[in-house]
Amino acid sequence: MNAHNELAIKDCLDSPEHQQAIYKKTLIIIMIAQVFGGAGLAAGITVGALLAQDMLGTDSFSGVPVALFTLGSAGAAMFVGRLSQRYGRRTGLSIGFLIGGIGAAGAVAAAVTHSVILLFISLLIYGAGTATNLQTRYAGTDLAKPAQRATAVSFAMVATTFGAVAGPNLVDVMGRFAVSIGIPPLGGPFILAFAAYTLAGIVIFIFMRPDPYVLAMALSKSEETAKVRESVTSSTKNSRGIFLGASVMILTQIVMVAIMTMTPVHMGHHGHGLTAIGLIIGIHIGAMYLPSLITGVLVDKIGRMPMVAAAALTLLAAGILAAAAPTDSIVILAIALALLGLGWNFGLISGTAILVDSTDTATRAKTQGSVDVFIALAGASGGVLSGIIVAFSSYPALSIGGGIISLILIPATIWYLMGNRQTGKTKKQAN
Repeated sequence: MNAHNELAIKDCLDSPEHQQAIYKKTLIIIMIAQVFGGAGLAAGITVGALLAQDMLGTDSFSGVPVALFTLGSAGAAMFVGRLSQRYGRRTGLSIGFLIGGIGAAGAVAAAVTHSVILLFISLLIYGAGTATNLQTRYAGTDLAKPAQRATAVSFAMVATTFGAVAGPNLVDVMGRFAVSIGIPPLGGPFILAFAAYTLAGIVIFIFMRPDPYVLAMALSKSEETAKVRESVTSSTKNSRGIFLGASVMILTQIVMVAIMTMTPVHMGHHGHGLTAIGLIIGIHIGAMYLPSLITGVLVDKIGRMPMVAAAALTLLAAGILAAAAPTDSIVILAIALALLGLGWNFGLISGTAILVDSTDTATRAKTQGSVDVFIALAGASGGVLSGIIVAFSSYPALSIGGGIISLILIPATIWYLMGNRQTGKTKKQAN
């Protein structure tokens, strides 16, 4: 622990107001980094499938790029989580973003050399940026009070909107820029991703001092609030909470990634150009992040469980609408993709809040990294299966199937609530 962190810990112990000041400063830094991180994330999502389709000459493997960078993000999530656990958020997040930038640079080189192997390797590395972009949301909760946690997550996510919406809508601009310097147009968005992820890493490395996670661990140790008598029932509740929080985020991720991945390909088959595709994906990503401030307040005020149910029903509506949308209707498809993003938003924020509520500070970062591994693997599975399902069936079948799968969240929530009720009864009897 460096002298800067030690001094901050002493000041926070002496003054709760100082702790809140650091919490607010951390949120500002996270928001600035997430603007860049969102642009890097969105660029690859928009053209990754199209670049692979162009190189391979077939649609059957169009889901592979999303699968690769989500698979890469699985390994990176574990790596970033463990780095954060040992050295703090500043080190873990800054290194994760910089590795993602290296992957984006490799994708540009792959476009220039028309090398499929280099593209696939680069997309794996690029996944580090995706994982880090997602894990940054946890940093906002480190110093948040329990009733502020979902709102803290929402601040990190809403900042991503600015870059995430700009990214897809800069596809044409970056494509023209790429051509002007001798790079294929689909390599242009990855130039943006390289710059964006690198800047995000630099912002966190320079300005995230004191480190919020290091500070939170030290404060937790100093408070000595362990309750030995409740340790068994608390452990049961925590394991259920971790399972539910992880399940909510994993299921919403797989449904969202599967439908989102094949939407650009589906649109391309029906004569829509890059501008229209960029617009639809921009609306989708905007819906993933822009409602976050409202979602965070709702999760904190009306509860985690009602918002989990809202996530399931919204994803179902998105799947039905995407399947029913006429192939020439950009408006209906835009509404469907907006609902898809909104359902994911509900699930991610409520699931994150449940996970943070159910973990102890001492092991929180490691657990968060482990859960994000499964989220990434779920996204990878969704990316691969989406291409195969559409190739052998149809885009509407994929969309309807995804919507129906999301309903699993409702019985999972009931299981959690029934378990908590039983735990409460056991605790009363023990007393």
